[in-house]
Amino acid sequence: MTGPFWSALGQTRTVLVASGVFASLLALTSWISPYPLSYFDVSFMASGGATTAIAAMGQTLVILSGGFDLSAGAVVSLVNAVLASQMNPMVFDASVPFWTMVGIGVGMAVGAFNGFFIAFLRLQPIVVTLATMFIVQGLTLLVLDKPGGFVSPSLGGVYMGDAIPNLLPSSVVLIGVVILLWLWLKRTRFGLALYAVGSDPDAAAATGIRTGPVIFATYVLAGGLYGLAGVFVSAQTGSGDPLVGNALLLPTFAAVVIGGTRLGGGKGGLIGTIFGAYILMVVVNILLSLNVSAYFSTIAESAVLLFAVLAGSLSKNSPLAQKLRSAQEYLKARRQGTLVSQRKQTDNRLAFAAGAPKSDTMAPGLLTRNAAMLRYTLPAFACLLIVLVITQAVLGNVFTSFRYWDALFVLCSFLAVLALGQGAVILTGGLDLSVPWTIGLSGILIAGMAQGANGALIYAIPIVLAVAIVVGTLNGLGVVALGLSPIVVTLAMNGLLQGLALLYSNGTPDGFAAPALRWIMTGEFLGFTPIIPILALFVAFAVLLLGRTAFGRRLYAIGNSEIAARLSGVNTGATLICVYVLSAICAALVGILLTGFSGQASLGMGDEYLLPSIAVVVVGGALITGGRGHYVGMFGGALLLTAMQTLLAGTTLPFAVRSVFFGLVILAAVIALREKRSI
Repeated sequence: MTGPFWSALGQTRTVLVASGVFASLLALTSWISPYPLSYFDVSFMASGGATTAIAAMGQTLVILSGGFDLSAGAVVSLVNAVLASQMNPMVFDASVPFWTMVGIGVGMAVGAFNGFFIAFLRLQPIVVTLATMFIVQGLTLLVLDKPGGFVSPSLGGVYMGDAIPNLLPSSVVLIGVVILLWLWLKRTRFGLALYAVGSDPDAAAATGIRTGPVIFATYVLAGGLYGLAGVFVSAQTGSGDPLVGNALLLPTFAAVVIGGTRLGGGKGGLIGTIFGAYILMVVVNILLSLNVSAYFSTIAESAVLLFAVLAGSLSKNSPLAQKLRSAQEYLKARRQGTLVSQRKQTDNRLAFAAGAPKSDTMAPGLLTRNAAMLRYTLPAFACLLIVLVITQAVLGNVFTSFRYWDALFVLCSFLAVLALGQGAVILTGGLDLSVPWTIGLSGILIAGMAQGANGALIYAIPIVLAVAIVVGTLNGLGVVALGLSPIVVTLAMNGLLQGLALLYSNGTPDGFAAPALRWIMTGEFLGFTPIIPILALFVAFAVLLLGRTAFGRRLYAIGNSEIAARLSGVNTGATLICVYVLSAICAALVGILLTGFSGQASLGMGDEYLLPSIAVVVVGGALITGGRGHYVGMFGGALLLTAMQTLLAGTTLPFAVRSVFFGLVILAAVIALREKRSI
């Protein structure tokens, strides 16, 4: 049964389910509380979940259009920093409408930035918004580099007070106004076009809908909601914090999924998202009421996100159901003997993408054989040469300085290792967002178990690598067996690992790196830092693995077309699981190396490596949607970004500029190396 009525009924059902779950959790909260819920409790919870709810509503608009937005939390932080730094401390009665419009305007400006690259330049939303996230984080630190500033009490008086004393909190009214605007918007031509574009952009374009302006407007509106969330959190805190929005990324995605909005677009709405946000808040409050450590909050949010996504995977049109049908078709085709029986034909057909010659033809010359690889890898090395020349001009003593090159390769080693794992995932068309806390947990584990003793490395390193294998396997199973989005699976895994790291370290990592690790990263061997010859061996291994093995060719096959690869006899499931295991192992190795380099581990030590791990792959010539790339280019990208870091570190530019710079670099690389669309 299809049609507008049944579609509306299905959407209403998801909202009813979410509201029912929220009501049940609210009743449970009242039951475990020693006192009945009062108006103060209700008002406190309403305002406590409003920031997440408003930001998640913006995320919902983007997901309805078929996109993803990783910059939401960064925009909230930017608006908070702008308000806290620009409000006059001498004026306690500031204009609430004016500053509200300022916050919304800042958010809409960022949304327009995202929308331009996504809607008109046709770049991938995940890459654009990830780059924007780091650009905005850098701008936020330039506006307000530490917690402080001033937010007028009048803002808090309006948004944190009561619309009707002891009866209706202002936060509920604010959300109610957004709901009314949404109910009007979804019935306009734009609202109908939004659902059409999210369901099938090609079909929408065929019916005359201008998909570009629709997507652009969606990101602008979403940015406005992020800005409103930034205004609300400013009213809530009364001051500024450049990191206040960083924790919103996972909850906003979870709220969207819990509220019944389908990842991929075309189905859902803002009302269910609001209930989803408050469900998350009540779950965390229940854990706190039961005296469960606050470190479990990210674990709970990640678990709720995965549970909600799994619940949505039970429908007949879900990715999981589609994968099951594809598996049945594959088995049927295999029984009928219609699959390509000779794997050698598949390998030869895909060899050009990996840089290897076909075996059934005369081998062409070296340059001809590697033309595709050179085309996409040489730009990274050309840019590296330019950066080196600039560094020589600005800082001097580069080309003839052994110390400079030694430091360059040592610092490059972290990105070079990450490039193999993240690059393998990207070659298959995925993305691994669990890299930061895989690095962090691995560093905390190795330092905690070693406690500065070389002998402990005998069992500590295998344990850390075993944990990484488990992490990668779970990521791979989530993508392969459950048919979930790699972004959602790895984002949830990142939250789980963060909670586990906090629990293991009790919020304060202890222990020190073993002397052997310190020697590898900072010692001397035949005039070199020991990690350099190890890095050379690693690079040779990575080049052979991706470019000269059947495993590498299968990655390119999956990245070009997973269905075609499966029908050609490639075991896509096992290959994808191995890819995510490889990524986790590489991240764990970086955690170990970072601990050896710094001497100890710290919370969040891997956070700054998420964007660079993607940037080196893209700058190295890989296609972000998969199927194209070479590790030689990725290594060139690692050298390039490291040389850029060294150049920026030698100038007087603020540290925050690096984040902005790297974000712009990855955008420029994606634009320059994107595939040209045929007309």
